[in-house]
Amino acid sequence: MEHHNWISKIKLYIFLLRIMGLWPESNKPGIYTLYSTLTISLYIIGHLFFQVVNVYFIAHDLASVVATSFHLLIEFLAAVKSYYIMKNISILKDRIITFKSDWFQPRSPHQRKLIEPTIYFWQMIFKVCVCMAYGCNAFWAIYPLIEKSEEKRLPFLAWYPYDYNKSPYYEITYIYQVICIGYLTTIHLNVDTLIYAFCVYTSCQFDILADNIRNLANVDDSFTDSVHHNMLKCVEHHKNSLSFIEGSTKFFSWILLWHLLVSGVSIGISLFQLTTVVPLSSEFYSLVSFINAITLQIFMYCWFGEEVQTKSENLSYAVFESDWTDLLKRLKRTCCFLECI
Repeated sequence: MEHHNWISKIKLYIFLLRIMGLWPESNKPGIYTLYSTLTISLYIIGHLFFQVVNVYFIAHDLASVVATSFHLLIEFLAAVKSYYIMKNISILKDRIITFKSDWFQPRSPHQRKLIEPTIYFWQMIFKVCVCMAYGCNAFWAIYPLIEKSEEKRLPFLAWYPYDYNKSPYYEITYIYQVICIGYLTTIHLNVDTLIYAFCVYTSCQFDILADNIRNLANVDDSFTDSVHHNMLKCVEHHKNSLSFIEGSTKFFSWILLWHLLVSGVSIGISLFQLTTVVPLSSEFYSLVSFINAITLQIFMYCWFGEEVQTKSENLSYAVFESDWTDLLKRLKRTCCFLECI
């Protein structure tokens, strides 16, 4: 049967991370290293620096500090994700190469259909996240323009070593901030979706493994050796799946920790900020869209993580769903062993 192309499903995310300067093709320094340094310095470090400096100057104004802090934390989180992507790029590439292994291939059309709903759900979630994230960005980008204010406002409070209220500095600075937040949002989306992909692919492996276990005993006793061989292959498949999980968690465990901490604080601050703005104003809607987007991110991490754990725990039930009672005694003992994996 034709190999299932797992990598084709994540090519888009890898391509976008490469555009962001976070996915080098090799570890050797070159033109891409220079490009990566420039983009990260300009769109992450520069954007964060100007906002942090501004916090120093407005430290006496609690309302302004609160208005800056919640999205500043999320931007800091994007910087953390970028750091761990670049630090663990070799681990990531090794995990992706693992997808090509024969162990991770569905063995029948039935197994292909078995994993399709999970993959489809993950891809739909990505589309929802894109709409919510860039919708939130659109609110942040336009609300200073549609608010009736005499002073020129930027999407984000920041300090710059020039008077940005004058034209064309205002327009240039405005566009710079919009590009920066779009860049940071793209990092958030693609890193998160890549982690979701690892969780989805792992849960698909448990679906395939469970189906293999269910069909172990669908043979006569004359095929005892074949059944025993298939049992050993299931054990090996399970070991490889656990090895894949172990390698993957080295990449995203710290990202997940930072994500939960920063997102929790940001949601709390933004909910407080929501009580201080004019109801149903453009800023009100931008805050609501921000809270929804961050909440969805946390929910999806929990959802896909729970899927992996649940499907792993359900492997033992797959043994009893097979016709294990018709096997020889020594194979029944092996089935008992499979129940414990």
